[in-house]
Amino acid sequence: MSRYRWLVLGLCLVVCVSLGSGCRKNKVNGGAGSDGSMNGDTLADFDSLDNPMGPRDFDLGELVSDVSFQPVSFAYDSYQIAPNEYGNIDVVAQYMRENGDTRLVTEGHADERGSREYNLALGENRSQSVRAYLINIGIESDRIQTRSHGEEMPIDYGHTESAWSQNRRVDFSLFR
Repeated sequence: MSRYRWLVLGLCLVVCVSLGSGCRKNKVNGGAGSDGSMNGDTLADFDSLDNPMGPRDFDLGELVSDVSFQPVSFAYDSYQIAPNEYGNIDVVAQYMRENGDTRLVTEGHADERGSREYNLALGENRSQSVRAYLINIGIESDRIQTRSHGEEMPIDYGHTESAWSQNRRVDFSLFR
């Protein structure tokens, strides 16, 4: 082949690779569809909350270690709370109603699939979904913070659907 053909072929290859590298899983801003999956055009809109992240400056105080709660599990690539998971959140809400001096951190997690940035965004959206539900059922917004750990704190280090499903969750930490 002539140099010109090699140059054109090389440029075509660069363009194709550049366009192909923008896959859905690597989009930090590849937000939510109507079903709570992360395949829409923008991240979830939590602007309706008075402080969508929760106050980041309150002193957490002492970890409440004498009580633990079941995590909220999520489907792959989604931050929509499944109907069978609301009971886990309701238990936390009841505890907070009975213990007005407690503050809560909801900690969102993702499985290992997807980029680090994508998983941090997905974990945050999962945490925000739980926070929004708690606020909607009467828990004061200034008592709830959100955090995302992305894929960094798995429960199961396996590389199977069973392991991944355990890692797609929101955990709860209570403080006094």
